[in-house]
Amino acid sequence: MLHKSRTPRQPATGTDADAQSPKTGESRETAEDLPERMARGAVVERIAAWSIRHRLSAIGGWLALVVVAVLAASLVSGPGADTVDPGESGDVKKAVNAQKHYEPVLENVLVQPRTDSGRNFEDDPALVKATRDLAAELQRTPGVVTGLRTPLNPRGEKQISDDGRSGLVSFFVAGPNEKMDAHFDTAEKAVEAVADRNPGVRVAQAGDVSLSHAVDDAVKKDFAGAERTSLPITLLILLVVFGALVAASIPLLLAATTVAATFGLIGVLGQWVAVNSAVSSMILLIGVAVSVDYSLFYLRREREERAAGRSVDASLRIASRTSGHVVAVSGVTVILCVGGLLFTGIDVFRGLTLGTALVVGLAMVASVTVLPALLATLGHRVDKGRLPWLGKRRTQVLESRGWLKLATAVVKRPLLWGGGAVLALVVLALPMADMRLQDAAVVNSLPRSAPTVDAAIRMQEAFPGAPAPARVAVWGVGGGRSDTAEVRAAVDELRGEVAGEESLLAGPVSTVQIDDVLMVRVPLAGSGTDETSGKALEKLREDVLPKTLGEVEGVDFAVGGRTAFAYDFADQVTDRTLIVIGFVLVLAFGLLLVVFRSLAVPVVSIVLNLLSMGAAYGVLTWVFQGGNLSSLLGFTPYGGVASWLPLFMFVVLFGLSMDYHIFILSRIRERWLAGAEPREAVVSGISASAGVVSSAAFIMTAVFTVFITLSAIENKMMGVGMAVAILIDATIVRGVLLPAAVALLGKRAWELPGRLNRLPGKGEERRSAPAAPADAASGGAPDSPAPASGVSRTKETVHQR
Repeated sequence: MLHKSRTPRQPATGTDADAQSPKTGESRETAEDLPERMARGAVVERIAAWSIRHRLSAIGGWLALVVVAVLAASLVSGPGADTVDPGESGDVKKAVNAQKHYEPVLENVLVQPRTDSGRNFEDDPALVKATRDLAAELQRTPGVVTGLRTPLNPRGEKQISDDGRSGLVSFFVAGPNEKMDAHFDTAEKAVEAVADRNPGVRVAQAGDVSLSHAVDDAVKKDFAGAERTSLPITLLILLVVFGALVAASIPLLLAATTVAATFGLIGVLGQWVAVNSAVSSMILLIGVAVSVDYSLFYLRREREERAAGRSVDASLRIASRTSGHVVAVSGVTVILCVGGLLFTGIDVFRGLTLGTALVVGLAMVASVTVLPALLATLGHRVDKGRLPWLGKRRTQVLESRGWLKLATAVVKRPLLWGGGAVLALVVLALPMADMRLQDAAVVNSLPRSAPTVDAAIRMQEAFPGAPAPARVAVWGVGGGRSDTAEVRAAVDELRGEVAGEESLLAGPVSTVQIDDVLMVRVPLAGSGTDETSGKALEKLREDVLPKTLGEVEGVDFAVGGRTAFAYDFADQVTDRTLIVIGFVLVLAFGLLLVVFRSLAVPVVSIVLNLLSMGAAYGVLTWVFQGGNLSSLLGFTPYGGVASWLPLFMFVVLFGLSMDYHIFILSRIRERWLAGAEPREAVVSGISASAGVVSSAAFIMTAVFTVFITLSAIENKMMGVGMAVAILIDATIVRGVLLPAAVALLGKRAWELPGRLNRLPGKGEERRSAPAAPADAASGGAPDSPAPASGVSRTKETVHQR
């Protein structure tokens, strides 16, 4: 039952009492004494003690690390480690990479009227003229292209669309290897020159390299845009949170140096571990988010202790023991959770895991080393640059009145509030039941405003499968060869089979010999990654190829290409998902069991995280697979969700959510150990910590939201999914469900069955005297039972009759 009561001020106890004068609350320890005491404490405290004693060394060492990492990346040269694709597509890549020469680049040029003249291709003088002009221009420089095929010289292949209005010019960019890039540039300029000379005809190029260049250009543009946008937005929010320029600049400074150092290190390690363009986005996204979060936790706790009357050094000692402990546990948890992606066995995830682990690890190291050194150097000057329009409130540490009222209402009626929150999350999660894991083809991933993407879409409509055909690699085994008459006859039979399956497979089929490997390109129906393309790939692999090339002795074959890669990738991710999820859940359960020495807390935590994740998946499915809000967010739905995203979101968000979870639970447990009744401890702990959590979550959500503005649909998906998950986690889950669950459990939340008391770590005895709730929003740690401040502003406490 709720009672109005004024909680008496309690004297600080334990180590905190030692740090205060009984009359004034000022620290009785000198700056020289505190590091010595800290050196006898936990690991994080000892690290902080060293940083405080050697401030210049700690700051200089961190800056030196950043500089060395950046310089190392610029000094290391090389193409980097090559990615090995999963499944059959990986076999194709291995076979081609084993050859001395590169695979020739296939490029296609679409020739069609800009306005429909009603004539067939051969009867339209403008189309014929443009085609002849293009063929002549491509052949003007000998040795640039090979295997040229045009609608006027089709060589038995289908070079005119079914409606007779469009033509397809195809060619391979000639080698040798060292001249292939230059030859591609020459061919591309030739196509552009012909397009300029024939303004009434659409002459548009799309092929192997041109589509790859379009993706690379979009990634670079998106990354530069995200970099320009995320840091200023973060600084603006930090100014509002702290109300002072110096305090707001510290988290941003640590984030910028952490991300820079990570980019440098990943540039070096990328010579041995395959790293793709998505890793850069992950480093920026997660690096800014966790760096700001960790700095915010630490800085707010240090501010809180100074507001309670302690000296700067005493405040740093307590901050390192409480918030520093949370940062260390959280950072290790994120790294271990992301490590679960290694169980997929997919090379792309190895790079993502390495990049994420590096940026989180560096953010954690910076927060427990250089951050205490910076704060010790600045002292009270950290509050300089106060913004006058925000008044003094932002630079003072006050409890969150809104969270106090909400927590009070929740613990008064936990079943009502908790049940309502669960129902809301279940409703949000319902669309997840229909989620289809399907990667976007290039034509679906990027906006049509990119000329190459527009060309690929038009080419796909006129010649299905032409922009990104399946690549069938044929190589000899057991003394066999791939350049025999039997193989060529099987390929001719393959062409006949393809022609008879127009609903699934589309021509023209082309071949090229790469040393000992014959590459057969087979256009597939559909967009490249949709259900139609998947069925076409299955038909090719399971029916057409076994009846043709499969009958030839002494050769083996495999199917690769964009469609095959997406298919094999999604298949392997699906097969390994349960292993990854199981690893993360067991890891989280064991960690929380040891940290909180409670059986109920890990179970409740996992259930709450799964509810939060399910709601985020539901929103993601509803928005992108269902196409809702597509005009607002600027994307074209393709009927699926990127196959890699749900699993990646799961491991990353499960780790990141531990920030808030450990932070809030630590404060609640701190109050309970200090003698508060279970529901009173919930109200006090929530009011003291939820303000920091909401500020940190708002910053992290803002950073993720930046990615919604980028061009690639996968980035938009990631931005929406991560932002929604963090927002739900920091509000509904931590603000309603967590206090409701802990209130219902009562003291059982903090008890361990007898046999489990043998777990590592030591339990703490609960005091019988009631504890005074803390007055500020910051984090505690499981090993700090005493409230951080002896001053209480909480007016209502909760007692259970």
